[in-house]
Amino acid sequence: MNLTIMDQTDSVNADPVLTVNRQGRCKNWRNWVGFWLLGLCNNFAYVVMLSAAHDILKQQGSDNSTVLIPASSHWHVEGGNASNSSRYDCNPVSTAAVLLADILPTLIIKLFAPFLIHKFPYGFRVLVCVATAIVSFLLVSFSSTVWMSIMGVVFASVSSGLGELSFLSLTVFFSRDVLGGWGSGTGGAGVAGALLYSALTQVGLSPRVTLQVMLVVPVAMVVSYFFLLVFPPSFPQWQCGEAGPALSVRGRCSQERQPLMEDSAEEEQPQSAPEEYMPTGPLTFTEKCQCIKGLLGFVLPLGLVYFAEYFINQGLMELLYFPNFVFSHAEQYRWYQTLYQVGVLISRSSLCCLKIRTIWALSLLQCVNAVLLGLAVYYEFLPSGWLVFGIVLYEGLLGGAAYVNTFYFISKEQTGDRQREFAMAAASVGDSMGIALSAVTAFPVHRYFCSL
Repeated sequence: MNLTIMDQTDSVNADPVLTVNRQGRCKNWRNWVGFWLLGLCNNFAYVVMLSAAHDILKQQGSDNSTVLIPASSHWHVEGGNASNSSRYDCNPVSTAAVLLADILPTLIIKLFAPFLIHKFPYGFRVLVCVATAIVSFLLVSFSSTVWMSIMGVVFASVSSGLGELSFLSLTVFFSRDVLGGWGSGTGGAGVAGALLYSALTQVGLSPRVTLQVMLVVPVAMVVSYFFLLVFPPSFPQWQCGEAGPALSVRGRCSQERQPLMEDSAEEEQPQSAPEEYMPTGPLTFTEKCQCIKGLLGFVLPLGLVYFAEYFINQGLMELLYFPNFVFSHAEQYRWYQTLYQVGVLISRSSLCCLKIRTIWALSLLQCVNAVLLGLAVYYEFLPSGWLVFGIVLYEGLLGGAAYVNTFYFISKEQTGDRQREFAMAAASVGDSMGIALSAVTAFPVHRYFCSL
């Protein structure tokens, strides 16, 4: 009897440590999965809207008995496009046209929102992202005019842009590991969005019904954010302001719990030392400008990576056509895009295994890809489409690695949580700026090659 009592006493004494450690691991997994789903849901509408809008635009064109060729539908007549006599089998309009329309709202949001976004609480921002995503699906699915479809794409862009800078800032309140979940989820959105849309339309559903089915995605974002994430007790869910006050309180809470959580102290402590003095209140305009100046070493190489990347995707890919290949022109283009998205998914999911600090090296390698494929389009020296498949997969690996490593090292090297929260939002403009510039550059390049 005495031995039994002693064993029970020992187990009671050991239970708090085991329970807290188990709860800590469960919380970390819930947060990682939550950010993975948020990344997937945030980019899903952005990925799907383009192809869905194009299908409906094509249907509208046929209903009106007019010849309307969507900018990115990649409609081709085998052996040459009926609308021109170019050796490259060109569409009349570059695929960059739709890309530019889709990226401009996101770019505008990312340029100005970091200076104003702290006036709106995180819960409100997420609801706005969900609402605009729902509106985008409904507008495109029920559109009866070209402008309604375009507005649907604009709403999808607003949802994606606001969500990206908000969720990147949100990672400041959690363990840095959630950046890996966010990056992997955004990479998965490209593959999942393209495959799911293609599968549902392939089995017989119309694009309109398919978009209505995909309304489940904004609902999944609500569930992921409000019910799956485990927020710190003092997280400002419905309060305005930046990270300073909330994380100062969280730092004290972490210090109080630390004796019971020695094994996971690094994960539970805030990302800056709790004993460090942190001024409360939002950053001043001067402080934000100084922070942006320090971010240039990250933003510029990230923008260059995406400039080269989307110049390839929207300016060169449709021109890399092999007439005697096993796939048709349209099929070649679809496989280019699919393999690119697979590469992005793999590299954005690699943060737990590999971290690359030299973003400039990734930028230069991506520029080499752009130059190589540009010369290949002009001189036509590549022997087979299989080689292009490998280059495109490699291109996606470089782009995804640049994205996830940029934000990881910004989170790691920024001093102070107030600066870090703003920096994560401000740096997100790099990829959008590169995409917008690549779309503008792709127009004259496309026109030049198609005139040959």
